[in-house]
Amino acid sequence: QVQLVESGGGLVQAGGSLKLSCETSAFGPAFHTGTMGWFRQAPGTVRALVAKISWSGGSTYYADSVKGRFTISRDNAAGMVYLQMNSLKPEDTALYYCAADPTNTGAYGNWGQGTQVTVSS
Repeated sequence: QVQLVESGGGLVQAGGSLKLSCETSAFGPAFHTGTMGWFRQAPGTVRALVAKISWSGGSTYYADSVKGRFTISRDNAAGMVYLQMNSLKPEDTALYYCAADPTNTGAYGNWGQGTQVTVSS
């Protein structure tokens, strides 16, 4: 199964910013990845949806905890999906994953290895 590749994580102080990237090019240029989502999982918690974006980019969703601070975007021509994270808080610390939902049914798959985001107070 094709895996997505996440990057851009790191260590940042509270109030700082990071931009995560998700490369979808392994699917091939003609593959319609459908809705793309960013998820996160902190130790001892379940993986949770943070944001998602439709194929056209015209529809987005954000979890209440990140609304107004995070922005999801995509560049289909480049095969990339991004998550701009501003005003980061220690509670944003987690392993961040992107995933594809080609059928737009909420059945996400093609999970990558994730990228670690650590926010210090």
